[in-house]
Amino acid sequence: MFLPPSNYKDGSSFSARGLNVDFDDIDSYIKEKKEVSKAYAKSISLDYPKLREWDFKLLSHFKPFYAPLCDMCCMCTYGKCDLSENKKGACGINLEKQQSRLVLLTSCIGASTHAAHARDMVDRLLEHDPERELKYDSSIDITSPIITTLTGIIPQNASDLDQIMACVEKELTNLMASAHTGQEGDYLDFESKALHAGMIDNLSMEIAEIAQINLYDLNKGQEDTPLLEIGMGVIDREKPVILAIGHSIAPGTEIIDYAEKMEMEEDLEICGLCCSAIELGRTSPRSKIVGPISRQLMFIKSGAPDVVVLDEQCIRADIFELCAENHIPIIATSDKCSLGLPDKTDEAPAVIINEILKGELPGVLIRDVKKVGQVAVELSHQVKECRKTAQEMKARSPEDLKLTQSNGRCYICSSCGTDCEGETLSLTEHFAGQECEDPQALIEECIECGQCDRVCPVMLPLNQAIKDAKTDDKELMASFYGKCVGCGKCSEECSQDMPMVNLIRWAAQDKIEAEKFLIRSGRGPIQDVEIRRVGAPIVFGDIPGVLALAGCSNYSQGEKEVALIAEEYLKRGYIVVAAGCAAMDIALYKDEDGETLYEKYSDRFDKGGLLNLGPCVANAHAIGSAIKIANIFARVPLEKNFVDISDYILNRIGVCVIAWGAMSQKAFAIATGANRWGIPTIIGPQASKYRRLYLGNEEEPRTIKDKRDGSTVVSEPAPVHLAYSAESMNECMVMTAKMCIRPNDTPKGRLIKLTNYVDIHQKYYGILPSDLVHYIRDEKEIPFKYKDEILNQLKDAGWEPRMAAQEPSIL
Repeated sequence: MFLPPSNYKDGSSFSARGLNVDFDDIDSYIKEKKEVSKAYAKSISLDYPKLREWDFKLLSHFKPFYAPLCDMCCMCTYGKCDLSENKKGACGINLEKQQSRLVLLTSCIGASTHAAHARDMVDRLLEHDPERELKYDSSIDITSPIITTLTGIIPQNASDLDQIMACVEKELTNLMASAHTGQEGDYLDFESKALHAGMIDNLSMEIAEIAQINLYDLNKGQEDTPLLEIGMGVIDREKPVILAIGHSIAPGTEIIDYAEKMEMEEDLEICGLCCSAIELGRTSPRSKIVGPISRQLMFIKSGAPDVVVLDEQCIRADIFELCAENHIPIIATSDKCSLGLPDKTDEAPAVIINEILKGELPGVLIRDVKKVGQVAVELSHQVKECRKTAQEMKARSPEDLKLTQSNGRCYICSSCGTDCEGETLSLTEHFAGQECEDPQALIEECIECGQCDRVCPVMLPLNQAIKDAKTDDKELMASFYGKCVGCGKCSEECSQDMPMVNLIRWAAQDKIEAEKFLIRSGRGPIQDVEIRRVGAPIVFGDIPGVLALAGCSNYSQGEKEVALIAEEYLKRGYIVVAAGCAAMDIALYKDEDGETLYEKYSDRFDKGGLLNLGPCVANAHAIGSAIKIANIFARVPLEKNFVDISDYILNRIGVCVIAWGAMSQKAFAIATGANRWGIPTIIGPQASKYRRLYLGNEEEPRTIKDKRDGSTVVSEPAPVHLAYSAESMNECMVMTAKMCIRPNDTPKGRLIKLTNYVDIHQKYYGILPSDLVHYIRDEKEIPFKYKDEILNQLKDAGWEPRMAAQEPSIL
């Protein structure tokens, strides 16, 4: 690096043979760059007024529908206020405005989680190299479809991402301010701001993905990613087990790196739950995936982990208590989830490990992820040794313990039976005193009050399962594995403190040990060449649709449903992409040939392809693929052109998001952001508790514009809804086909889409759909198999052929 002479002052110059340097020129250049940077930062805005106009256009076609959980407002000290029967609160708010305000708050909370994650990734990239060039695969020219469409910027380095993040954080502050008492006062404006928050969420996801893909050199869209092991049965409990829970890639990567550095990776089991599991798989194919969020409570209570490492998001609020009950040391790594633990970031790793092993600390907060890697790896080996020593102690006095064992490990126990009497016991002493209760004896204590049935969010017949188990019939209870969402409400409400989740695990132990599946590693973005290959078939309807499966594991009838939805449409040539817990749930199912869907279907973005895009933040790639289709196939400009892009997606691209098990606020934000891009969403019956849908009216003709000649055209209600809650998997199956219909479909494309719609309706409802009159524009579009029946239906409805808009638009 060249340094000026020590006697350098402003205005001086320096000369050497063949080199003349004028430091005034350098100063001017630096100042100019700083001014350009400041102007660049100021230029990044999202033009909310223009976006608001688009929102009102959308909401004129898709009306907000509210389903309040209660009709009270308790948000300020004026209240609580009764908003029922057209009453107003003390601040003037009514129930409609209050519900839309809650929708805004939910969307803001969800957007904030991904924005905070993106900020963390960008900061780490800045620390590494602020000017490092951001790169994707050579087959990807459109590296940031969401960012570019919203801001007009193609980020080149970490500094660019930092400036975009500053814009995101400003927008979120304004949105949260709007939810304050005595601020916004119109339900449509609340909804517009909720859509804005959802779009901010999508933007944040893309920023996070770009940052971490470049920071950790993750897969950049290449096909044929490796298959990874998933399931509780794939964990080798003979090795030290480190469990990562959350959504950040940083701690898990450091654990893997340290293990490899110390050549300990062969003797260690590194596994993950929720999106951290997928992130680990993108980093190392050696890592294993326990499963989605629904496995969290059950796996912790099994006592399998030797160390639990937490980062952020989707972590049970009682995780510290659960780990303490099972004497599992816990390492928190984020200010967003500190759990009241002592901050040991500046402490030496050996000291931290020693304090934990001596029983002085049940857990710690370490904000230095490199130190987390060292502590987690070395501590896990020490804890495993403690467990082995404890087993030896137990073996010497078996008469003192009632053991229910599997491979020498207790899987029913969740409490320590040692009388500590105020003394600090080592982990070995705790493990040795861990008392196991007889599950059959526990079952006999049930008084069959049925309270567990009443509080179960997925309505499992728990009481009947207990009755059956009293007669030594565990079949019903075992069937709950894969259906239980792992919330633990049954145990919390039980007057007998019945450890129901433990009992389900006990009943399903054979199933758990056999739970070994395969999932593709997260592949990241969709390549431009893939978009060029399928753009025309998707827009014209030859490929009937692109389905994006997102959300959490909160299914009304078990995780198998999301796999069945994916399988039904893969067989029919739809493209299916998935991310986060939905991607994992698809893997926890085998077809009649004993294969998972990831083994059976290719991971190309093409007809009948199944893609695991990655963790939750990888949902940005699903939305990005729709944006790319508009740009690459139709030449719709991206730069600050959100409205035209979204209008194109709404009217011409058969894409649909299915958030079948949506539970968290960020799942809501993902779906709401997709809605603003013109992408319809279907949520499961549990997600109706979000309290708001965007519904169209199929019986009212939809008036749109034909941009080719400027005429007004009466069109089919396509998509029929923007946000819809299906009450069953069968309804979801039928509605999904319908949601992929678009005004732009060619006659051949409409024929293909309607054939799927009619077939699926017949398969799951047993009858033909009664609404075909709205979607058939010409006899050539009638499915051949049912042509006579459909013609009779059309005749009875007074149907007449009509012309389709050439360039449909709602603008």
